[in-house]
Amino acid sequence: MPTRKLTRDQRLVLLRRLTLRDHQLLRWLAEHYLLTTSQIATALFPSERSAGLRLATLLRYEAVQRFGDVTTGTGEYMYALGATGAIKYRTPWVDPDHLDARLPRSNIERTERIAGSLRLSHLLGSNQLFVDLHAHTRTNPDATLARWWSEQHATSAYAFAGVRPDGHGIWRAAGRTVGFFLEHDNNTESLRTVLLKLRAYERLAEFGPRYPVLLRVPSRRREANLLDLLAGVPTAMPVATGLHDEHPAGPAWTLTSDPGPRRWLHELPSDHGPDTAMNPHRYTEPDND
Repeated sequence: MPTRKLTRDQRLVLLRRLTLRDHQLLRWLAEHYLLTTSQIATALFPSERSAGLRLATLLRYEAVQRFGDVTTGTGEYMYALGATGAIKYRTPWVDPDHLDARLPRSNIERTERIAGSLRLSHLLGSNQLFVDLHAHTRTNPDATLARWWSEQHATSAYAFAGVRPDGHGIWRAAGRTVGFFLEHDNNTESLRTVLLKLRAYERLAEFGPRYPVLLRVPSRRREANLLDLLAGVPTAMPVATGLHDEHPAGPAWTLTSDPGPRRWLHELPSDHGPDTAMNPHRYTEPDND
């Protein structure tokens, strides 16, 4: 027999039982569409077992929804925002394939759009970088992921320049703050197409932040080809290459303008840009630092 759905009043009661960690997960699912079991465990829990136990509770609360992987080959469950979570965390990001899609009639429809997206592998790959950065902060108290914006959030914020990054973050470590834009590459586009994306970041750098653009690729061969193409090419903002299987917080990045030893993320050059009306999303350091 079908499971009886919770009423709105019951959901409101269950919201009061959620922990701070639960709320963080729900905010992420509202912003970034989906995360796998292992990603949730890596970012927020001491083990996959403890993550699974809590996720089972959140499923009963209808705070999250779960669906099986049928396209990416990971074999994992994927989690999206549930009806109870959507009461607290309403989001304009409703369709990973269409930024201007009409609002879904229900949270179930939103999840169906996510599950049916042709970009699931790309979404998970982009989210993995930020998951790994957040996990790093749990054992390194001097590090903070101060901003994690989705493609849709960053695209909306910087629409005047036409940039469409796969993610945008602000990383703080070792006394430095570095903003960055992520271009997650699965080797499905030509190198020329990848390089054409840099034009929009050049426009943004004229009046906004000059954050490094991270070209994260699946193989050393692809990275070497990108470095060859960008050798000696001046850019208004830093550009760095890295590999999917290297930890993003560590010495994983090669500056195209200075392809010497790989650099840690916090070592990359970064400029928040001028404090003007043309740069409304300029990052400001917390007052207590």
